[in-house]
Amino acid sequence: MNKQATAFQMTRSEQETENEANRLTAQIEAALAAVAMRSPAEEDSLESAADRIERAARDLSAALRGLAQERKANEKEL
Repeated sequence: MNKQATAFQMTRSEQETENEANRLTAQIEAALAAVAMRSPAEEDSLESAADRIERAARDLSAALRGLAQERKANEKEL
């Protein structure tokens, strides 16, 4: 099954969780690239990267909790 067909079958909470996980992964990769530069001028960039990673991690955590609640509610309906 291709990725687009799989995404079509996901719930909104599942899609949101996947999007937030992908965003966090992208932020981590960007931070790793900034670390590899080893430039003193990159200090602000590193602080900004840390802030973006914190926000993305919080957003992913919230999405995961929402997904867990959705699945518990669906389980109770069955």
